[in-house]
Amino acid sequence: MNEAIEFLVRHGAAVLFAAVFIEQMGVPLPATPWLLAAGALAGAGKMNGVVALGAAAFGSVVADFIWFYLGRHYGNRVLNLLCRISLEPDSCVRRTQDVFTRYGMRGVVAAKFIPGLSTLAPPLAGSSGVSAARFFSFDGAGSLLYAGAFILVGVLFSHQLEQVIDALASLGGSAVALVAGLVALYIAYKFFQRHRLLRELRMARISVDELHQKLQAGEDPLILDLRSHSELELNPSLIRGALHMTMDEVEHRQLEIPRDRDIVLYCSCPNEVSSARIALLLHHKGISRVRPLLGGIDAWRERNYPLEVRETTATPSFQSPVAPQDPGSAPAPIKLESEQERV
Repeated sequence: MNEAIEFLVRHGAAVLFAAVFIEQMGVPLPATPWLLAAGALAGAGKMNGVVALGAAAFGSVVADFIWFYLGRHYGNRVLNLLCRISLEPDSCVRRTQDVFTRYGMRGVVAAKFIPGLSTLAPPLAGSSGVSAARFFSFDGAGSLLYAGAFILVGVLFSHQLEQVIDALASLGGSAVALVAGLVALYIAYKFFQRHRLLRELRMARISVDELHQKLQAGEDPLILDLRSHSELELNPSLIRGALHMTMDEVEHRQLEIPRDRDIVLYCSCPNEVSSARIALLLHHKGISRVRPLLGGIDAWRERNYPLEVRETTATPSFQSPVAPQDPGSAPAPIKLESEQERV
């Protein structure tokens, strides 16, 4: 442990740059311990705090630069890749989009402090058409705040951190093995959790061909589009007849969902993980006839099945569509305003 501290003292800038860069590239190795240690050393006068802050912030910006331009040129393919390898696939794109919807570009700053979102924010911003100058002005501020916050905590609690480091040093190699074991256990648990969820719903999924055949045969399943408002703004096409309702809205309005119809859920996240979670939620609420759509809306588009365009406004608002009804017909179980035009 003492050797690691000495190494950090000698090569502080390079170590902090590498640690933050690796974390921001999506590798599940947190940079926080290095930032705290750097702060403690700066508080003890063994490291230049300004140099440490600059190196850490620069590592973050360089990683974000790579993801931003990958998102700009490859769009959803990059987001889908990150979603597939994420330890939290349900939160992959949806939670990041929710942050952008709520905070705009300030979400780039906020995402720095939320595990998993900091890597997804740059490619999402790149794919959404945000200018590079605007993105990097916010990203640079967020990187400085992120690195500075943890370095400052290290400075303020440098005495306590030194005691912790001394205690770990007394354990020798056992401390390193303990930390490595805890990290490995966390990663293994997340992969197990993900695998179990996908296994539970794999048999329940419906293919786009099956859904299209049901619609052609005159069946009337309720189709719910679970994408976020910001994602729907970027691509306002829905499966014909689908209603748009975000996942939070489904949770709050599940009593409005009919129990006597088939429910088909779709999103744009690989493996339909978000749809699967909502399907499990509805199952627990007593709605048994619910199935995620295999491949989501991307698979529907690939088959060139009918879509319709939902009109959107500059400011996202919840205006979920329904198919128009005859004046004398009975009201639908979910009473939502129509906002679609067929194409």
